[in-house]
Amino acid sequence: MITQLSARYVLGYDGTGHVMHTDGHVVMRDDEIIYVGTDYAGPVDERRDFGQSLISPGLIDLDALTDIDHMIFDSWPTEEIAPGLQWSEDYFHNRRRDVFTATQRQSVRKFALAQLALHGVTTYMPIASEIHSSWAETFEELKGMAQSSIELGLRGFLGSAYRSGINVTDHDGQRVILFDEEEGRTGFADAARFLDYADELGHPLLTGVLLPCRIETLSDELMRRTAELATERNALVRLHCLQGTNEDGFLVKLTGRTVLEQLADSGLLDTRLLIPHGVVIDGTDPSSSAEGGPLDVLARHDVSIIHCPLTSFHYSGMLKSFDAFAAAGVNMCLGTDSFPPDLIKGIDVGTHLARIAEGRRDAGTVSAFFDAATLGGARALGRDDLGRLCPGAQADIMVASLEDFRDGVVEDPLRTLILNGSARNVTDTYVAGRPVVVDGSLPGIDLDGLRAEGQQLFGQMVDAYGERDYLRRDASELFPPVYAPAAALTHDATAYAP
Repeated sequence: MITQLSARYVLGYDGTGHVMHTDGHVVMRDDEIIYVGTDYAGPVDERRDFGQSLISPGLIDLDALTDIDHMIFDSWPTEEIAPGLQWSEDYFHNRRRDVFTATQRQSVRKFALAQLALHGVTTYMPIASEIHSSWAETFEELKGMAQSSIELGLRGFLGSAYRSGINVTDHDGQRVILFDEEEGRTGFADAARFLDYADELGHPLLTGVLLPCRIETLSDELMRRTAELATERNALVRLHCLQGTNEDGFLVKLTGRTVLEQLADSGLLDTRLLIPHGVVIDGTDPSSSAEGGPLDVLARHDVSIIHCPLTSFHYSGMLKSFDAFAAAGVNMCLGTDSFPPDLIKGIDVGTHLARIAEGRRDAGTVSAFFDAATLGGARALGRDDLGRLCPGAQADIMVASLEDFRDGVVEDPLRTLILNGSARNVTDTYVAGRPVVVDGSLPGIDLDGLRAEGQQLFGQMVDAYGERDYLRRDASELFPPVYAPAAALTHDATAYAP
């Protein structure tokens, strides 16, 4: 079937980079794009004109939240509250449990996947909090999410997260890492099993990858086994590291090596490695990109950095800097990592943070960040048929309306979308030529019902924090409201009636 999509603006690809067509068309045959431009005269089975909209490649989110959000309340705790948001030692040793049932966990996943789709994401690699599980993700949990993802129509690079340790608050309120090596081995076995499952399933929208947790929560053995399996299976590895100043201290105590030394000695630097954040590296320091510096090391090993501007911003940090990392030859891609999974808003925040980091107004261009959300993500995945609209590419497409009066006048369509809008401008998406988001909705998904269920599960998740807190404080103490609830009236309210 041949389908023609038309709009006022179409962001095509000319073989070297994105280019803008005015009054353009995108034509796809089944799952593949066959034409992008303004003068298509070939056969068409179905046409759709989106009017005052921008048609662009679908967004690639490589640190995509597949959970009920928690950053909305844990990104500004006081020094007294923050330690209580982790597991306590007592909880680790005696009381750890799954906050959600297996069925509820799948509802959480469905809620999150729907959010990704509605925010214009067509390709994703998941991230979820393990703090609500008895340990980490299981094969069965990821198998269920994979089926939901395929049914929804998203392109997923999935794997079960695993770890051998966890950040814990000790009895004195200090952060320590406690280990359960057997849990780590079990999780690794599940991750390997999921690679087999994805291969056997052979679905074009599902690719198995390795997603170990934060580097300081992995034993030396688990890191080495991950590198060996990744090399054997040619599998992508995403590992959260280079994101906190205390990582080196934990890792030196654990392995005798710094983060970069451990990445090299474990063999992980020689895998197809993606690293979210990278905020501990000061790219504005010339020594970072000099021979042997951290950016030089990452670039020489073709490591991709997944920049998550909104998350860094919410946690009072920033990458120093996007331009410096890119100039050093590091492949840059983007992730959301938290709620909202809005890469448009993330690009907006990222461009401004880049200017602050560089101290100049021409830093962090919209084009560089949008490239990261499309072409950079595709490069990280090893997929030159994603992240672009051109003949031969997969028909993964995002349509964003620019006709709302609140968007203002259109200066440049992409700059107007980024600076004046958000991913809520997205009206339609296609993945492999199949409509996923249609007129702002997800066909077959009861969003009102899903939202209500998500709210209930969110409350259940919040309540469970109190049982993990090392001081056993109630959730209302850990997450106080912005303003205190109004006091109940005890007098006769009619006394004030005129």
